[in-house]
Amino acid sequence: MAGALLTGVRRAASGFARRARAAGSRLPAPEARSGVDQWQRVVLNRSVDRHLAALGPARLSAAEISGAAHAGKPWRSFTSLDYPQFDLCAPLEGHETYDVVICEQVLEHVLDPVAAAVNLRGLTIPGGHLIVSTPFLVRVHELPAYGMPDLWRFTPRGLRVLLENAGLEVDAVNAWGNRECVVANFDRWPAYRRWHPLRNEADLPLQVWAFARNPASSPSA
Repeated sequence: MAGALLTGVRRAASGFARRARAAGSRLPAPEARSGVDQWQRVVLNRSVDRHLAALGPARLSAAEISGAAHAGKPWRSFTSLDYPQFDLCAPLEGHETYDVVICEQVLEHVLDPVAAAVNLRGLTIPGGHLIVSTPFLVRVHELPAYGMPDLWRFTPRGLRVLLENAGLEVDAVNAWGNRECVVANFDRWPAYRRWHPLRNEADLPLQVWAFARNPASSPSA
């Protein structure tokens, strides 16, 4: 009798928890303060952090395109290449190269993504690593104050093709999203809260990202 009662209580509690999570996912979340806080980027950020930690950043030079989200990692050296002083589509003309190049949430804004992908390879030393992320199922987000229109979207397959056509070796392409998060991002960039679901629905990606390498036989830029 006691065992049956305990089982019933556990089932009721589990059902309540499921309903609470479902209701919580529909609650309006506050605007995220940065990309680190955004619900749509939680899985992306965790994946990129694990990948960079595995590379051993203390012995590596790194460059981040139009951002400094990873500046706090223990790099040997770190450089932020910000637009418009640095244009990812312009000829590199002997620009310095790096062990790791990080390009997050940039490709959707460039005028020529093919040229940008070629330059990402050119910025990376032979055998070096490239991390690229770009949104897919998000609203149009122009950045006129920075002269950055919103131009492109890439599926996981499309991002792989773009990078491979630039001569990069793609180790992995990942994507994450679910319908609750897609809807939540209609009107704001919502901050993540623990009740928000992180399950992945493969056909509804909000974020797409790739880990790639510049082939070791590649000549220096």
